[in-house]
Amino acid sequence: MTFHLIASLMTPGHFRSAWRLPDADPHAYLDIDYFRGLARIADEVGLDAIFLGDAPALGPEIATNPGTGIDPLILLGHLAAVTERVGVLVTSSTSYNSPYNLARRFQALDIVTKGRAAVNLVTTYAPAAAANFGQTEPAAKETRYRRAHEFLTVVRRLWDSWEPGAIVADKASGRYVDPGSIHAADHHGEFFSVAGPLPVPGDHPVVVQAGGSEGGLNLGAELADVVFTVAQTQAKAIAFRDDIRRRAVAAGRGADDVKISLGVIVLIGETEDDARTRADELYATLGLDQLARGVLAALGLGDRDLDEPIGIADLPEVPVAEAGSVGFQVSTRALLAERPLSARELARHAPGSGHRLVVGTAEQIADDLESWYRAGTADGFTIMYADTAVDFERFARLVVPLLIDRGLFRPAESGSTLRDRLDVPQYGQRRTGNAAVAG
Repeated sequence: MTFHLIASLMTPGHFRSAWRLPDADPHAYLDIDYFRGLARIADEVGLDAIFLGDAPALGPEIATNPGTGIDPLILLGHLAAVTERVGVLVTSSTSYNSPYNLARRFQALDIVTKGRAAVNLVTTYAPAAAANFGQTEPAAKETRYRRAHEFLTVVRRLWDSWEPGAIVADKASGRYVDPGSIHAADHHGEFFSVAGPLPVPGDHPVVVQAGGSEGGLNLGAELADVVFTVAQTQAKAIAFRDDIRRRAVAAGRGADDVKISLGVIVLIGETEDDARTRADELYATLGLDQLARGVLAALGLGDRDLDEPIGIADLPEVPVAEAGSVGFQVSTRALLAERPLSARELARHAPGSGHRLVVGTAEQIADDLESWYRAGTADGFTIMYADTAVDFERFARLVVPLLIDRGLFRPAESGSTLRDRLDVPQYGQRRTGNAAVAG
């Protein structure tokens, strides 16, 4: 068996301060030529997909770091047009979109890319985003996930609007479609009322979901194709994968119908000394104290010495922060259960995102991914780069060939769909029970 590889295009990198390095271009996140270069490298080496996170708002971090940048649907749609094999994974919010518009846009992206489209659905907490859509504050987490569940249910029904073979195109009779094979969504729920159907037939684009809360876990297991997750320890990752698989079976799906993609940040040196030097240079740009205080706040520890060891017994009994990531908190708790670490040490383990950082040579990065995969932690990895301008190409040119030689990764082939490469079945069955549009 081989694992999938999805590549984050976040720029300047998952060290958000990497733009401060002497050779870095602070404007790269707005440079379409830069992104074309990354996409072509990903396509050339056969990565499964390229990915961009997003939030529909400009956050306060813009004072010190580049924001999320160009709308990812437009950007990745363009990058799909200049590539042939690589899939495109676009983040969109269930809180600030309508099911019909999103279903139609991603169906269109899947059609024009010949099956290379995927949507990463997020519930979006950011207060700035709420203000952009006429809301005084974001909805509570439980409400956001309840809405997301209904949202994705409607999207799936819209993608099922047309039965296979609905287009008859009988030139002799002039009959173009069998109207009885096109079905309305006819949905009336708590958050949405959607008639449907979509205007054209198509398959289901791949759906990715990330969320460590109870609502997020159920949503992923019941309705997603891929669940993106965070883990600092192999034991935590294995437990998470097993949990999602159990929930999928309980929801009437197969355990293998949902794949787990584990996020990992890589910093790749030409030698071990080079890797350590690069890490020190990146940490020097960060403002580690501020980052460490953010870690304390996310864990509910408040004002604490940044070098004081934190053990699992020091943490609040119940994870805190309605706004924060439950996945980050659970992952960090698992790490602290193995050994106490200070806030500064935690910040160095996961610089800003909660995802595990691996520093080393190409061989060491390959060894690490192999170890985690063979332990049963995930079905593949979403690779995130410490400094995208450097680590993206080093991973593609140096690490990927090692993974191929070890039989761990199979490059995407021209003409293959993203769904085939990720080995996820077409979701559910096409409906025939809803009222037909006509006839």
